[in-house]
Amino acid sequence: MTTTKAGPRPGAPARGPGGRTGPPSPGTRLRFRPRSRVTGAAVLLLAPFFVLFVLVMVVPIGYAVWLSLFSEQQSGLGFGGTETVFSGLGNYTAALGDPAFREGFVVLLGYCALYIPLMIGGALALALLLDSALARARRFFQLALFLPHAVPGIIAALIWVYLYTPQLSPVVEAMEAGGIGFDFFSPSGALPSVVNIALWEWLGYNMVIFYAALQAVDRSVLEAATVDGAGAWRTAFSIKVPLIRESVVMVALFTVIGSLQLFTEPLILNKGTGSAVTSTWTPNMYAYTAAFERNDYGLAAAASVLLALTAALLSFVVTKLSGGRGRKKTERNEATA
Repeated sequence: MTTTKAGPRPGAPARGPGGRTGPPSPGTRLRFRPRSRVTGAAVLLLAPFFVLFVLVMVVPIGYAVWLSLFSEQQSGLGFGGTETVFSGLGNYTAALGDPAFREGFVVLLGYCALYIPLMIGGALALALLLDSALARARRFFQLALFLPHAVPGIIAALIWVYLYTPQLSPVVEAMEAGGIGFDFFSPSGALPSVVNIALWEWLGYNMVIFYAALQAVDRSVLEAATVDGAGAWRTAFSIKVPLIRESVVMVALFTVIGSLQLFTEPLILNKGTGSAVTSTWTPNMYAYTAAFERNDYGLAAAASVLLALTAALLSFVVTKLSGGRGRKKTERNEATA
């Protein structure tokens, strides 16, 4: 009778030297990839990003900070040339002391109060509608709502300036025929006009982000909610929205930063429309006017740095508040469980 030597059973632990199983003995040598090779590969892959980051972010910011510390002065009675002198924080105090610069932040505050809730709420509502079971022709509406974002900001502003102009716009003509009189270029109408243009441009873009996040939600969770008796409204606001909270926070953060950079839309409304939008209507326009109309590059750089610091502070606040709420909600859920 012959016997054959059985091989290792499937799933059995590997045997080491001497037939031992389990972890290798202390004296056993293990082969690892050299640390220097791993580090070199990481440096090679990350180098292009860091080079571009330094060139397009760090260097311009550093140059703006350096430029904001100097100002140009004319020597003598103005007949001599200009000389660059170190002014320290003089440009910063000049910008903060200028009422036009401070009023620009007041305009931004009103813009954010109107634009951010309408943007996030509108994009979220459209995404929830497209994600609902009653929605039809989802592809068509996604494309139709996203198309305005494909139009460049300057072109979009020009289109809406035409639609705002009396004697030219069919919209204004229809409003007047219905007994509705509204001047889109008046002091009270300029801000809603700019908010409307920005909404038209970015609503579909943020809607696509929310819709993509909703598509990633586990459908078994929604089915369980339906079995438990949750209606469409309860499912949308108690289950779907909390599950895409990270996407909502990201869109809110980008919307805040984009709101502080408001420039293109009011600049177009300022050119030849007779609107209440002035050349210093926003901080960005103030910096643009100081640099390219008054040739005061130090003041323009100081205004830009102050605006960047404001954006960084608000971004930190939004991130901190959203992170704190998320941790409290997680602790509450764990305590309930």
